[in-house]
Amino acid sequence: MTLATLSPADTRAAVDAGARLIDIRGADEHARERIPGATNVPLERIGDLPRDGRPVVFHCKSGMRTAANAAQLGAAAAGTPAYILSGGIEAWRQAGYPVVADRSQPLEIMRQVQITAGALVLTSVLLGLFAAPGFFGLSVFVGAGLMFAGVTGRCGMANLLRIMPWNRRTSA
Repeated sequence: MTLATLSPADTRAAVDAGARLIDIRGADEHARERIPGATNVPLERIGDLPRDGRPVVFHCKSGMRTAANAAQLGAAAAGTPAYILSGGIEAWRQAGYPVVADRSQPLEIMRQVQITAGALVLTSVLLGLFAAPGFFGLSVFVGAGLMFAGVTGRCGMANLLRIMPWNRRTSA
């Protein structure tokens, strides 16, 4: 199913006319930056979308996630008019509409995974070159973990980072 896209201006008009704006990003992303009035229903819980008959406009960060999951989003809307905010929250911000940014919230978990994995690989390569070749094994371990996460959808590093003290503060 293909959902029609709306520009930020058309989305604003739809919301002003009573449409619901649904943020499909994770709770951590939503807590860090969000469109005022948007309801957070992460993609993995989209089946829990409240149905009240009003039109729905889905958004993510750039519009790619919503476009890639349009069929699932359309099914979750259950027959009510459903749209995608073209360009996501980035286009909304560029159009000059307000966003609520809370930089005191932790970085998104996947960004933390990318930073941690990159730091581990870089460190292991440098240690492998300058200290002992056995340190190259850490790069192999991290690479295998990332491949496992990609294949199964379960990331051990993300699960570990999620319970770290700096990630305990997310409120929307």
